[in-house]
Amino acid sequence: PHAILYTMVRVKDLDRSLRFYCDALGMQEMRRETFADAKFTLVFVGYANSSALIELTYNWGDNSYSHGTGYGHIALEVQNILQVCNHLSEFGIKIVRAPGPMKMAPDETAEREIIAFIEDPDGYKIELIQAP
Repeated sequence: PHAILYTMVRVKDLDRSLRFYCDALGMQEMRRETFADAKFTLVFVGYANSSALIELTYNWGDNSYSHGTGYGHIALEVQNILQVCNHLSEFGIKIVRAPGPMKMAPDETAEREIIAFIEDPDGYKIELIQAP
């Protein structure tokens, strides 16, 4: 193996998720695959400058899944974390953890590692990390 291609998350409302990932976070829809016989749609979203994608899997009419206890979060690098959080707030996106230094980080990284957490419409956690 030599590359991370994508991470898959199941979504309950594809349009709502696309508004979040594309409109609010600025990702682009890179590819869409619809499997009518199996009743599901895959939409791959990401940034033009990155090869890693997020696969949004929408199982038509099935909202019975849960995140489980093993899932952590998706991490995104941002240039200006305060500006991004203000922008996301304008979209009505709740900032779960306000921007600030990473807690419990070693002293030498505490001042340069500024993070925040948000949630997507399905409750998946997304960590925003200020670019160095």
